[in-house]
Amino acid sequence: MQKSASASSLGPGGLDLSQIFFKPIQNTSPPSPTKRHTKISVIGTGNVGMAIAQTILTQDLADELALVDAKPDKLRGEMLDLQHAAAFLPRTKILASTDYSVTVGSDLCIVTAGARQIAGESRLNLLQRNVAMFQGIIPPLAQYSPDAILMIVSNPVDVLTYVAWKLSGFPSNRVIGSGTNLDSSRFRFLIADHLDVNAQDVQAYIVGEHGDSSVALWSSISVGGVPVLSFLEKQQIPYEKDALEKIHKAVVESAYEVISLKGYTSWAIGYSAANLARSILRDQRKIHPVSVLANGFYGIGDGDVFLSLPAQLGRGGVLGVTNVHLTDEEAQRLRNSAKTISEVQSQLGL
Repeated sequence: MQKSASASSLGPGGLDLSQIFFKPIQNTSPPSPTKRHTKISVIGTGNVGMAIAQTILTQDLADELALVDAKPDKLRGEMLDLQHAAAFLPRTKILASTDYSVTVGSDLCIVTAGARQIAGESRLNLLQRNVAMFQGIIPPLAQYSPDAILMIVSNPVDVLTYVAWKLSGFPSNRVIGSGTNLDSSRFRFLIADHLDVNAQDVQAYIVGEHGDSSVALWSSISVGGVPVLSFLEKQQIPYEKDALEKIHKAVVESAYEVISLKGYTSWAIGYSAANLARSILRDQRKIHPVSVLANGFYGIGDGDVFLSLPAQLGRGGVLGVTNVHLTDEEAQRLRNSAKTISEVQSQLGL
């Protein structure tokens, strides 16, 4: 399969016009060796993969974007469709191939390939259909880009991040799951909607499993720097725990609602993944709730398990986990979430 549709050999006999179109200047020096060439590879060109690719392009996050998929015709069509928007986008070289060699030298590999979630289906039910697929994806990515950071988006994301870590042989700081970064965005939106404020002024995290056993950290929510629950207590304003639980339930069910209405989710996860890519590749050192190796944090003990914790991200991947104060109830729920994931992983035999 042709990797790129771009070509400069437009003259007679295949003359390379790029060599004669510009007159070279004298006494030039080579480009600075300190300049970085950033490459991102997206594995899977379904609705999620293309939403991520499109967001990466519009936000100018990469010099080179490689797309990989098992369907060559659709893959080439998606590549051409993006290339034809070149006049409206920052300059990015776009490649596509069914061969993983196209990903060579990637700084970040984003894996979205997987079976589509069926309306009403638990994310954990997708597991067996996706593990076999990962066995054909992760090893070649690790081979062609041994220094890359792997970002897993495919569901169930926590277990598949663990699978990717095992199959890649990478250190745990370079294997990240998109986790509850999007769940937390939904959480912030709902809180902001209740208070009629901008969601960017809301600090709030969903942690644990990206799914039904996730944990809302109500105790640490703040709006404009004001701790919400503490403020309500000091003002002697009553609130019902059931009302808080309804907001969390709406977060958990929101993805299922979108799937039931349009058949899949795409745009929000596209922005979420691009948001993580920016923090990593530009060494922003921002804190995101993403799926990381959780052993030793918040009392999570035996067995290797990946789940979402507030983590600082930069060029080295996961730089550390934030020591957020949890109530006893929140900590116990987080450990229960870890146990749920661990029980599923134990069936994999990896």
